[in-house]
Amino acid sequence: MIASGSVSELLFLSRAEVVALLDMDALFEALERALIDLSSGRAVVPPRVAALAPGGLLGVMPGYLPGTALEAKLVTVYPGNRDRALPSHQGLIAMFDEESGEPLAVMDAAHITAVRTAAASAVAARALALPGGRVLAVLGAGVQGGSHVDAYTRALAFEEIRITSRNPAHARALAGRVPEGRAVDSFEEAVRGADVVCCCTDAAEPVISADWLGEGAHVSSVGSGRELDPETVARGSVFVEWKGAVENLPPAGAHEFRGLDPASVTEVGEVLAGAHPGRRSVEELTVYKSTGHAVEDAAAARLVYDRAKLVGVGTVVSLG
Repeated sequence: MIASGSVSELLFLSRAEVVALLDMDALFEALERALIDLSSGRAVVPPRVAALAPGGLLGVMPGYLPGTALEAKLVTVYPGNRDRALPSHQGLIAMFDEESGEPLAVMDAAHITAVRTAAASAVAARALALPGGRVLAVLGAGVQGGSHVDAYTRALAFEEIRITSRNPAHARALAGRVPEGRAVDSFEEAVRGADVVCCCTDAAEPVISADWLGEGAHVSSVGSGRELDPETVARGSVFVEWKGAVENLPPAGAHEFRGLDPASVTEVGEVLAGAHPGRRSVEELTVYKSTGHAVEDAAAARLVYDRAKLVGVGTVVSLG
């Protein structure tokens, strides 16, 4: 806590420092608590807004999770950055003292965005997928594909991880990172027979078909485009971080959920808290759609900040 009347000191954390400080296993637990708090109404999070630019957008994601963080993320989403050898998602997170409002820290958000998205997806899969799933399919071998492989191999056990991408070299490289990995030639080949499917692309059109999915499959989609086909959404039991994914237009809401009844979807936090059933049968298709949420950033940023203060990492700047 910063004493009243004192000169504020701002802690700046670089991307390399954030990478070193953010622990995936601790993040799973922090995200579970954050999603439960979100569904219980403890969080104060307005819908994301964005300023559109010629090549992308600048999104603003403020949020307050009592006892965790008062923060705001500025994130740019530029899909064409793959041609510039730059991440499609870049940004900063600013943290503030929740009692005084004084600035505490500014940290790189690119790694946090990638890791918290994949970790939240893995948390949802642990709650919704059939136990003992053998095959994981990862569609997309970019930043999110890699983060999902890292998160899912920590959260769940698979005998085979099929990876596919529009760039076969990327798929082969990602598959080589884990002993269970195998690059395959097409999205359909990856999905057929898979127990869990992770869609990690920026595709503007669906990358899966309901016809490819077997009974009891669990599908996760984290792309900001239209990864899910309408039949998969219609057939599946749909789970989200927040019902605003249905109630709001993109970029706050999901493209695939336009016209969907908010009452037809369930928040993952409700399942984790035991307030709502998750999967009801072994035949059920479960679908998790992520639009990203500020409570996830808050949970991750708090872990990074606390660890940085503990070990003395970062650059301190006086605001006096």
